[in-house]
Amino acid sequence: MAKYITSFMAQTLPVKFKAQAAVLKALAHPTRLFIVDELSKRERCVCELTEMVGSEMSTVSKHLTLLKHAGIVEDDKRGVQVFYRLKRPCVMNFFKCVTAVRKDAIEE
Repeated sequence: MAKYITSFMAQTLPVKFKAQAAVLKALAHPTRLFIVDELSKRERCVCELTEMVGSEMSTVSKHLTLLKHAGIVEDDKRGVQVFYRLKRPCVMNFFKCVTAVRKDAIEE
């Protein structure tokens, strides 16, 4: 029985951790963190985010596509503009946790 459980865990856990790593990887860039933070305040069009980030629209669009594929943001096309919003606002809880970890590390 223990051998079966170990084999089962070896097969299922990596899939779970790979999926979680994909979300963390999507967040692991300062520009994407900035975008997520801005979208936590309200939805924004790509043109607004491009201006705020100070990069080319194609670069910002690539960041948004990565966040979308990770399930963090969603988009809504209105005419020629595309608006983005957080699909999972709970991601901001992760930001709070990261801030607490950093604060603890600084204090130690």
